[in-house]
Amino acid sequence: MNFIRSLLHMLWMIITVIPWALLVVIVAPFASQKLVYKLCSGWLRHAVNSGQLILGIRNRVTGFENLPKGERDPAVLLVKHQSTWETFTMVAIMPHPLAFVFKKELLYIPFFGWAMGRLDMIHIDRSRRTEAFTRVVQQGRELLAKGVWVIMFPEGTRIPRGEKGRYQSGGARLAIECGAPVIPVAVTSAKCWPRKAFIKKPGIVDISIGPAIPSQGRKPTELMREVEEWIEAEMVRLDPEAYPSGQAKLYTKAKPE
Repeated sequence: MNFIRSLLHMLWMIITVIPWALLVVIVAPFASQKLVYKLCSGWLRHAVNSGQLILGIRNRVTGFENLPKGERDPAVLLVKHQSTWETFTMVAIMPHPLAFVFKKELLYIPFFGWAMGRLDMIHIDRSRRTEAFTRVVQQGRELLAKGVWVIMFPEGTRIPRGEKGRYQSGGARLAIECGAPVIPVAVTSAKCWPRKAFIKKPGIVDISIGPAIPSQGRKPTELMREVEEWIEAEMVRLDPEAYPSGQAKLYTKAKPE
């Protein structure tokens, strides 16, 4: 049954992404970024809703009270990354527009990547690290000033359930450069949608939004260590079955995707 559910969901996503992406590509040159984002976020909400209807995956979100309240209040979201699910869900649940930091190769994915390229997001060349970070800070500062929140996955890749990757300090460095607070987010999506898995299973994905961590006067490594400690402790609390020893194993094979 889970195989059939997963197959139906994949087919539905393919069928819907093509007309949606073509619409975005056609409309984008003549529309505001606000409208383009609305079109894209609408499809991502559809992806979450179809995941609930077809796959039986439901979100349980806590910690909304930890998010900044003002319309222009900045935030850098640093999110645990276990599957594709959170890339859909974070856009669907957040009260502000989001700008992802992602590798430019994703722009070449047919239809989905073409639509992403029309959004005001931060795509980087990871082979040029210094230049890439300069671009992240420059665009990030502009977006944060508009009330757009920047979202990053500090482990750099999807991590198997019960494990953790090496947390990179780029998100903390961005927050410090822009004077924005960091919002750590723990996500248990691998319980239902494992990394690189075709077959998904029904269940509840817990999304825990942590308290805002001020970045002013902090060192990037120190700030990221605090983020890592909160996220990984929260993962153990949310998904104890995945952590029989009470802590995560280091995912040593992780490479940027």
